[in-house]
Amino acid sequence: MLVDSHCHLDYLDRAGILDAALGRAREAGVGAMLTICTSVEEFPQVLAIAERHDNLWCTVGVHPHEAEGEVNVAAEQLIELSRHPKVIGIGECGLDYFYERSPRAEQQSVFRTHIAAARATGLPLIVHSRDADEDTVALLQEGAAEGNLRGLIHCFSTTQYLSDSALKLGFYISLSGILTFPKSDSLRAIAKDLPQDRILVETDSPYLAPVPFRGKKCEPAFVAHTAQCLAELQGMTAPELADTTTANFFRLFDKAKPASLKASA
Repeated sequence: MLVDSHCHLDYLDRAGILDAALGRAREAGVGAMLTICTSVEEFPQVLAIAERHDNLWCTVGVHPHEAEGEVNVAAEQLIELSRHPKVIGIGECGLDYFYERSPRAEQQSVFRTHIAAARATGLPLIVHSRDADEDTVALLQEGAAEGNLRGLIHCFSTTQYLSDSALKLGFYISLSGILTFPKSDSLRAIAKDLPQDRILVETDSPYLAPVPFRGKKCEPAFVAHTAQCLAELQGMTAPELADTTTANFFRLFDKAKPASLKASA
């Protein structure tokens, strides 16, 4: 069984294709999913999807693109929303200096708020970092120095510095369809040597569809292709990779209480 550790199912719901996509995911051996919140204003819609399905959980948080509009979201608000049994992580949060849709100061402030909420709740922090690795690491180190901080770097696609720093802090690394892209040789070189007890796989659906689905709307079923690529890099069979990443997911997201799960095919 595979877990899609990061997807945006509310986007598929708005497109009217969620139920069909979930069916295809089950057929592809994806037995559990984590749907990610990017805006506290939209959290009720994200939570509603998680509540409707077994083995499907959600997070609460503010994406760096939304930081300017939700800069006043307080750690206490995130903490309160995270009390729901279906909420198992804080985020997606972090820094994005590539698009920079919110000013950097606001991004950093909101990121610190999420770090504080993650520390207070003990829930994993889901980190987005694009063209901001040095500041991302600095803020994570700042939070870790206060204790009780854990989490993952989602959709990892950047530098050895970020992966090494995150691993040193005890974080996990999640790989997306970018791993399969023809020009991702440097990413594959890093992924090859990641410790097997710290790796996860994700789709970031509806974005970043892996080869051979480039240009199509991504959905959770496609995580199998990223998993196959990562298995080959790590010298594992596909079932071994599935078992490993599933165990890693439930070790990190230990608030998740799964219903009976089918073994990987």
